[in-house]
Amino acid sequence: MRIVSLLPSTTEIVAALGRKNKLVGRSHECDFPDGISELPVCTEPKFNPDGTSYEIDQRVKALLQEGLSVYRVNQEQLKELNPDVIITQDHCEVCAVSLDEVKKAVQSSVGDHVEVISVSPTDLSSVVRSIRTIAEAINASEQAEKVMQQMKSELLHIQNKTTTLNHPDILAIEWLDPLMAAGNWVPELIQLAGGRALGAEAGKHSPWLEWKSIQKWNPDIITIIPCGYDIDQSLSELSPLTSQKGWKELDAVRNKQVFVADGNHFFNRPGPRLVESTRILAEIMHPASFEKPNQNSGRWINLAKHQFHKKIQQI
Repeated sequence: MRIVSLLPSTTEIVAALGRKNKLVGRSHECDFPDGISELPVCTEPKFNPDGTSYEIDQRVKALLQEGLSVYRVNQEQLKELNPDVIITQDHCEVCAVSLDEVKKAVQSSVGDHVEVISVSPTDLSSVVRSIRTIAEAINASEQAEKVMQQMKSELLHIQNKTTTLNHPDILAIEWLDPLMAAGNWVPELIQLAGGRALGAEAGKHSPWLEWKSIQKWNPDIITIIPCGYDIDQSLSELSPLTSQKGWKELDAVRNKQVFVADGNHFFNRPGPRLVESTRILAEIMHPASFEKPNQNSGRWINLAKHQFHKKIQQI
């Protein structure tokens, strides 16, 4: 079996199911686990991905307003790889190549023998369904049960540790300019980790935020996890948030409870590593109950303790 995965989360799911060696192609964003980056790339963005979060947002919106897909499929690459299964998504036009775009590419370059599997996770239960759907398509149902049982066990362990603890109000920010709260599965992760999510609902798309709403909520904790951004990228984009009038008066800022985490790897990918995402949130909210990670782990940082903090405070 020859598998092409066009989404980082589905690539991780295929690998977790023990079928990494069956992958023959990937999306331009697939980079986990080790060795995946060596596979041929089958997609690319139709916009320039470099620039500020505002510039990226404007480029993506311009494409969508014209009725265009945000990403393109390399049809010649697909034809050369000749896959049996192609895995994509139909949840978000901005996250990855669209289902329609994949179907057009398959019809034009590969043929009817290819099975196109599309998943649409919006919450934890649909993440589980996605794992089952992919497993059935690649003959890995037995492995899927093990993966899901392990996820369930680890999430339950975290939940049990936080049930009796104080549950802070936490705002998870998924985009910085314009501001957006983290929806979909993130509110559930926050709840499991022992917190109360502000600004977004589980199972619903991430909503845009008004600054006055953030001031009204006055969260106990703020986590910054922009979609597709690692920690360094997020740090370079903080100005639209930290320059807001009243930023320094927020309880989370005054109490040094603003955190930046790797959104790209740990929060934006609906797959097995959502367990790690939940643990990161638990470490942030309940540091006395969870072992502190190595300072060089690259998972999250406390903004107040970071070397860029003084520079940010001067903005």
